[in-house]
Amino acid sequence: MIDLAGKRDVQVYPLSEGAVTIEFGTVLNEATLSRVNTFDVLLNKKPMPGMYQTVPAYTSLTIFYDPIELMHAALPGKTSFDKARDHLLGLTEESIPGVAQVDAVDAGTPATVTIPVCYSGSLGRDLEFVAGQCQLTTSEVIRLHSEVVYKVYMIGFIPGFAYMGGLNPLLQMPRKANPVKVSPGAVGITGGQTAVYPLETPGGWQIIGQTPVRMFDPGRPRPALLKAGDMVRFEPVSQAGFDKYRRR
Repeated sequence: MIDLAGKRDVQVYPLSEGAVTIEFGTVLNEATLSRVNTFDVLLNKKPMPGMYQTVPAYTSLTIFYDPIELMHAALPGKTSFDKARDHLLGLTEESIPGVAQVDAVDAGTPATVTIPVCYSGSLGRDLEFVAGQCQLTTSEVIRLHSEVVYKVYMIGFIPGFAYMGGLNPLLQMPRKANPVKVSPGAVGITGGQTAVYPLETPGGWQIIGQTPVRMFDPGRPRPALLKAGDMVRFEPVSQAGFDKYRRR
């Protein structure tokens, strides 16, 4: 059950005159992510006046609203932030008729997605560097990266960019000092995370491979391939397998 009132680890603060953020803690883990996503669903079932968008992140949820519409709403408080905070702190599962728990369909049922990755040649331009820094062979880097099932914690930075947690500690690397141009489909690692660049953009993650899969396609009903909560496994493929997939 979500009940914000009285929770010491929950902070509600204004981001701007038209946005408020709820911080559910400072530790990035599945429990915190579940709280964020659960509350996001509940809030969208009972939105506050003027609300038009919610943006979940690692440990927080940001709510955007029309401050004038909210200010005129019949809610306690002298300011739009006061009214937003009162609405959020009073929101529980029991406050929404007919909702005893968050339906998995409403939350967007987590999917398990297998993404083919070619780690060879120029597609994995930082692979040898990562192997050297981690005192591993390139084959060991590939094995360690592809044997894990990753959790998508949030989508951000650019459309469809999924931050995935669960990277093996043996592969943890710092970001590059200077970002470089990264191609769509590039698979990168940094810290305890891995991700796939959906678009061409400057990036600072260490690139160890590339996928032929389109991570973001505006023509699809749901443009981003991944969403928060999904589980992802990377499947190594050869250069020939990579080329064959791209010709589909």
